[in-house]
Amino acid sequence: MNLPENDSLFQQVHRHPLFSGTTDEEFAALMDACALKNYEKSEKVLYSNSPRHGLLLILKGVAEVFVAGSDEHQQEVLEVLEIGDMIGFSSLADFLGEQPEHAVIHNVEVRTVEPSVCLHIPYSVMERRWHEDTVQDFMLRQAATRLRDIYHSLAEQVQLANKWGESEPFIRRIQDVMTEPAVTVQEQALVQEVARKMMDEGTSSVIVLNDENKLSGIITEKDLVGRVIASGQSKTQKAYEVMTKNPYTISRHAYYYEAMSMFLMNKIKHLPVEEAGRPLGMVTLSDLLQKKNRGTLEVIQTIEESTITSIGNVKEAIHDILSTLLRDGVPTIHMLEMITKLYDRLVQHCLQLTIDSFEKEGLGTPPVPFTWYMMGSSGRGEQFMPTDQDHFLVYQDTEKEEGAKVADYFKRFTEALVETLEKAGYRRCPGDMMASSPNWCGSLSMWRDRLRRWGLRATNDHILLGHNFLSFRYVAGDEALHNQFQQMVKDHLERSRIYLYRMAEHEKEIPVPVLDHPIRALFRVKRDKVDLKKHALFPFHHCLQLLGAQQGIVGRLPLQFVKELSKADVISEEMNEELFDAYEVILSIRMKQGLERSKDNREGPTSEVHVRHLRTREKEQLIHAIKTIRTLQQQTLASFGMF
Repeated sequence: MNLPENDSLFQQVHRHPLFSGTTDEEFAALMDACALKNYEKSEKVLYSNSPRHGLLLILKGVAEVFVAGSDEHQQEVLEVLEIGDMIGFSSLADFLGEQPEHAVIHNVEVRTVEPSVCLHIPYSVMERRWHEDTVQDFMLRQAATRLRDIYHSLAEQVQLANKWGESEPFIRRIQDVMTEPAVTVQEQALVQEVARKMMDEGTSSVIVLNDENKLSGIITEKDLVGRVIASGQSKTQKAYEVMTKNPYTISRHAYYYEAMSMFLMNKIKHLPVEEAGRPLGMVTLSDLLQKKNRGTLEVIQTIEESTITSIGNVKEAIHDILSTLLRDGVPTIHMLEMITKLYDRLVQHCLQLTIDSFEKEGLGTPPVPFTWYMMGSSGRGEQFMPTDQDHFLVYQDTEKEEGAKVADYFKRFTEALVETLEKAGYRRCPGDMMASSPNWCGSLSMWRDRLRRWGLRATNDHILLGHNFLSFRYVAGDEALHNQFQQMVKDHLERSRIYLYRMAEHEKEIPVPVLDHPIRALFRVKRDKVDLKKHALFPFHHCLQLLGAQQGIVGRLPLQFVKELSKADVISEEMNEELFDAYEVILSIRMKQGLERSKDNREGPTSEVHVRHLRTREKEQLIHAIKTIRTLQQQTLASFGMF
């Protein structure tokens, strides 16, 4: 193997315990029998059936050892290997002459976590070095350390398996809970035939098929009542005339929690189960609630039936649902989608309660259309428990003579609404970033002027306001006004390049920390705490906001930003997946920490994590996640010409 004497890899290998103490001639002869191997990110280094003819010494990069399952979702990582570690270590038994009693079937595989360089060391080289005491001592220490770490990792996974059990949503598929076979009718069937079939089959919905017997639509009892009976339409109508076209569908292989998320996010109660366009069955919201999480429907009912006096009970009910989802092992992103939907319903109900109370007290209804937006963790869809109120209100422009009257109404309205939200469990914002403040309520024109002032005077305070504002998410109100407001924000950002540049400069002053040190040194010796908000979430959101603003993308949830930026070729598809994984890891750790603090009645929110309390796998994931966000930050700064 050709390794120039000044090559850093040459020096690195020569210093390794396997080769230290050899003369230059001896070392060169050993290297002639070895070979350098280059691997791309996520490339398999060893497959389950790979022959083991030597060891691989990692010179650059990181690799992970995992147990291969039937699919990628069933893979369990045993350990992470870094520079100086050996791949294929378990095959030393063969090298030492230990013959297995049975044929060996390798189920352990190795893949790279990042681009890597390895040195292949054949057993012939090991034989030439094995007589050295330093080599045997090194290999013994490596074996002891690796055995300890792997046992620890296996123990964690066994405990988790025992805790969750096979009946939980990670295992349960839609095919386990759906009603089959599918109840179907043809597009040309009369409505009377549809109703009769629903009665005969005892079902509340039927799937409509086209001429090719593929799914074309769905008809529910609600459709029959609303589109036929209530509207006085003829019962001779055909199925295709009253059906809901192109309904939401789900695969039989989808998980329970995916269906639950679709029900809550899309406000539907029936999901046809299909495969390649062919209907297989039906799953309903009540099917899922009978199987698990019955409390979800009860929470929705609790929200809708609550009064200003009883609305404080909703918070605990949602908290119970969150605890159940967390206990069931539902992935964090899906969990937050469901919880966010419940909190949105709570906020919308608070709005309606306030409108109703004003009307009862003779204060009138809203004089002009308005829209309501959440900011902060709620705006980003990260609020797993009610925290501080962060919101603002926009109302339609009025004639000048009506302006004062309209402004006075919304002043009193937002003050009352803040009180209602407080009763529901939302604390008042210490910084007064609430619609009850004159700075966070106003007409469309007032908001245009406000954004212009922020852009003209790009002070640190205005930059911080801008970051919080750009986390906005539309929750309730007039959609036409919302579209006007969102377009106004896009137009403003297009003209405020200097303001965006100042925001990027501010981001540069708070770089994401470098955590790509060896895992053992980082978490057992050097670093004790990580601030998830300061070091990860805030940079993640700020960078997405800045990149989005450059593309005219605003008012999105974080992963929606990522998806749209990927479509616009601002970030690569690979980076899209990396950011999704990083976001899930950080939110998962943050959520667990928050729930533990709540359970232990510890006061005050905190985003600091004591890494020594994390499990081994969580530590490894956190390092990679923060490294990914640092890459995003560097890319964002580069897009503004900052290196």
